[in-house]
Amino acid sequence: MKGVICAGGLGSRLYPLTRATNKHLLPVYDQPMIYYPIQTLVNAGIKEIIIVTGGPHAGDFIRVLQDGCEFGINQIFYAYQEKEGGISQAIACAEKYASGEKIAVILGDNCTNADISPDLKSFKSGAKIFLKKVPDPERFGVPVFKAGEIIKIEEKPKKPKSNYAVTGLYLYDQTVFKRIKKLKASKRGELEITDLNNSYLNDGLLDYCYLEGWWRDAGTFETLFEVNQFWAKKRLGRT
Repeated sequence: MKGVICAGGLGSRLYPLTRATNKHLLPVYDQPMIYYPIQTLVNAGIKEIIIVTGGPHAGDFIRVLQDGCEFGINQIFYAYQEKEGGISQAIACAEKYASGEKIAVILGDNCTNADISPDLKSFKSGAKIFLKKVPDPERFGVPVFKAGEIIKIEEKPKKPKSNYAVTGLYLYDQTVFKRIKKLKASKRGELEITDLNNSYLNDGLLDYCYLEGWWRDAGTFETLFEVNQFWAKKRLGRT
């Protein structure tokens, strides 16, 4: 299995911080933000990682990450997303690097201390998503449950039907790229990750679990502050 980190976008919600560099290279305590999703994949046993980036600061990743040797991985690839076309489009940029293997996808602003290695080892086919209870589910894809099963996932609903978020961490089989090619752009002109997950769900091929441990995205000033606090306390031995 190969790892894919989606680290594109302009990071406009974090202006003016992101006028100088890509959002995913902003500091989170003592490391660039991108280090945390890399470490999540490496700790799960992944040795080849594809960084999908874009925008005017894409070249900064090479200066920061270089060939990835310091993380203990065998290879690191870089793919360029030419347009801001959504997470599914970003995943599609990794197709030739995936070389027909299953992929573990994580968004570049997702920070977690969860151990997902058991999930990677047991994953065979279809797709798997990781859910987490959050105070602001309207910012995410939100699962709708019936009799304990997910019947659909709603993208950023104004009135969420649960307080769980689909975290930016996904496992996909080799059919993922064919499925992306069949997606239609949403009203905001993007290929939505929620539509991709629903395609698996509609075929009865979507599995889910509740993510153990701490998780937060760093896509807003408030959550960026939260992840800095968490990792600072962790590094200083205060948790």
